[in-house]
Amino acid sequence: MMTGKRWIALGLAAFLLVVSVVFQMVASVFTTDLEALLNTNKKPFEEVTIESGASGNKIAVLELNGVIQDTGGGSVLNAASYQHDRFLKMIEAAGEDRQTDGLIIRVNSPGGGVVESAEIHDKIVDLKKKYDKPVYISMGNTAASGGYYISAPADKIVAHPATLTGSIGVIMESINVAELADEFGIDVNTIKSGEFKDIMSPTKKMTDKERQILQTMVDELYGEFVNVIVEGRDMDEQKVRELGDGRVYTGTQAKNNGLVDSLGNLEDTIEMMKDDHNLDDATIVEYKTGQNFSQLIGMTTSKLIGRDDEISGVLDLIRDSSGPRAMYLYAE
Repeated sequence: MMTGKRWIALGLAAFLLVVSVVFQMVASVFTTDLEALLNTNKKPFEEVTIESGASGNKIAVLELNGVIQDTGGGSVLNAASYQHDRFLKMIEAAGEDRQTDGLIIRVNSPGGGVVESAEIHDKIVDLKKKYDKPVYISMGNTAASGGYYISAPADKIVAHPATLTGSIGVIMESINVAELADEFGIDVNTIKSGEFKDIMSPTKKMTDKERQILQTMVDELYGEFVNVIVEGRDMDEQKVRELGDGRVYTGTQAKNNGLVDSLGNLEDTIEMMKDDHNLDDATIVEYKTGQNFSQLIGMTTSKLIGRDDEISGVLDLIRDSSGPRAMYLYAE
């Protein structure tokens, strides 16, 4: 039964959806001139000096926080999410900047999309090959699954002893509400062009043949994950498969089994890069993403509606319009 509070939550969510759609339509026409006027989106990031040096050398620090998923980044409803396209551009910028001698990526992520993780991995590999610059990873609280996938090609991986990493593997999930639909007398009519067009549909039970098809996909993607570690870490494939059963490791355990190179924090990682590559007295800069007009509106909206669980749940349903997919994700 819908309570008054639920009706309010649903109404507010619907209102925000309408506002978002209208805003995006208007923004598509006026964004360029408006952002030029406000000067809020001049470039995808700004370079902030966090440690001045006198040697002329420079080390760039990038932060990757949250789920690695391309959410588009332009909607009022997802304004505060990880900005995938911007992060890729920051990696490119670090490579193209002739004054930058090395790159450190601070990873605090449980992983995310298979494609997004692969895109970051490929950018790092390309940067190393094209510009011959060292790339170090500094792991934060969590650098698991896709968070480890993107770390594998780095020249050195540094984790805190308490970091949660590993979770090597692929996960694909869907919700099945077939019995619930039957209980409420809901009949779903599906018209499809092929036997497997509605595979993983939440309104039908999965068949053994469908499960086999999906398992084949997961196994293929898992094999790609294993190869990334074999090549990036120069490890034996059998050992990687033994370690890659989905479990997480602490930073200390990962150091002992060869998944990371050293233990330490971000400051330690910076000092390691300085020592390893003769970058003493280097200037340390951090790339920080700016906020465009749409994101500022989104943040203001989030503050106004607060963190009510019911409202957040409805917003999540509206925001997550994509179907089930394979993920390099550590699911707690």
